[in-house]
Amino acid sequence: MSQNKLKIAVIGATGFVGLDLTFLLSKHKRIKVNYLCATKNVGKPISFFDKRISKKLPNITKLNKINWDNVDLVFLSLPNGEAQKLISKHFNKLHLKFIDLSADFRLTKPEDYRRWYKQDHKSKHLIKDSIYAISEIAQSKIKQFRIIANPGCYPTSIQLPLYPLIKKNVINLQNITIDSKSGYSGAGKNYKNKFNHKNLLSSVFAYGIVNHRHMSEIDQEFKKFSSKKINYTFNPHLLPTFRGILSTIYIEPKKNFNVNKILSIVKAFYSKNKFIKILKKNTPLGTNNVINKNICEISICETRYKNKIVILSAIDNLIKGASGQAIQNMNILYNFKETEGLL
Repeated sequence: MSQNKLKIAVIGATGFVGLDLTFLLSKHKRIKVNYLCATKNVGKPISFFDKRISKKLPNITKLNKINWDNVDLVFLSLPNGEAQKLISKHFNKLHLKFIDLSADFRLTKPEDYRRWYKQDHKSKHLIKDSIYAISEIAQSKIKQFRIIANPGCYPTSIQLPLYPLIKKNVINLQNITIDSKSGYSGAGKNYKNKFNHKNLLSSVFAYGIVNHRHMSEIDQEFKKFSSKKINYTFNPHLLPTFRGILSTIYIEPKKNFNVNKILSIVKAFYSKNKFIKILKKNTPLGTNNVINKNICEISICETRYKNKIVILSAIDNLIKGASGQAIQNMNILYNFKETEGLL
């Protein structure tokens, strides 16, 4: 790393996530963007795709134009399967570190990757050099790894409120229901091909109820949270809005743990985390306050039944669920102020 600024390459800079990532990086005082890569529109300025980006940055270039000696950290926002090949090719350059926003290094077992993503893992030997990193949960371990696997957006919104409760063993692990609703940007720029149902942008659509790919992450991480088996139901929905996720999580507290105690546990756990906002008990919650911010808002609500509690968790899927969390992980990795470039 240079004495002054961290040298960055963004690969996949013109997708929804790549553009938000580049926009946030353009405001970061500790880094210098040396390369913005994409397969199309080579030679065009990044402002052609996103008018928010006013800072002078390199024009879009092809991957083969990168001088890897002039890069310290690579952000990869690519289709699943592509980051594995690229990281494997350049991992011998020991000065390089990688933050991958795809699913390529989220799963620790190659057979799980094969099952959920219908392709063989091309860099099995590097899985041991990677860490699945929700910033607030993996913070103490991130610096030990060169490959940072950014988590999925749904799993981020789900794990943040549930992690302290499962670790403290204060909720019933056999009956958790998770209802998540996301803007269509989570499907990427080809969302119309992935979701081609009638009235896509004016209706709500439930999908992936049995085998949504993000279940693989949730399954894996839940096993780390508790030695006991956790049974949950996850139901994703697509909303006719561009960005934002609202996850509604239905839990049963154990005996002697009412809504006030559940709230105090979550609040205490995240008391030092600037990007987790725990609201007052029973606060109605939507995505409005988190849009374009690297924030997760959490509201814990009582119901008319004493043994049922509802947790509301809201994030921007493109920021806290992707690009913002990637920068937060970078800040942790390089001992930058964790909020740098994100406020």
